[in-house]
Amino acid sequence: MVFVRKLQNRNRENIAQLLRRHGITPTHQRMEIAHVLFTRREHLSADQILKWVNSRYAETSKATVYNTLKLFLQRKLIRELVVDPAKIVYDPNTEPHHHLYNVVTGRLTDLPADNIRVVGLPPLPQGTVADGVDIVIRTRPRS
Repeated sequence: MVFVRKLQNRNRENIAQLLRRHGITPTHQRMEIAHVLFTRREHLSADQILKWVNSRYAETSKATVYNTLKLFLQRKLIRELVVDPAKIVYDPNTEPHHHLYNVVTGRLTDLPADNIRVVGLPPLPQGTVADGVDIVIRTRPRS
């Protein structure tokens, strides 16, 4: 599993090597953002990432976090999940998997991809191919 290998040794040198392997220059701020993502192993919002990064060094702007997340997304280091219209989180696990989302608590849990089968997709627009299927199962306590 790529994700497990990415996280096995989460020291800063290994994170720097991971960034370089993906063609990303490991600047101080990128390293701090990657460190938060890959050591916490949580589904974090950009604001949560900013809070964690600035708890060590109060020097990173919101724009830097968003720009870095966009770069990490482009280089396929992380996944972006829109769990509801007002909540976007970033997932450091890029292996195929899906999610359970508790709409009351906001808890997001990984589901192994082999637990869910998608049979057939609707016709895609001409000239396009499917890049992936993300399933978010929203749950709430029974009333």
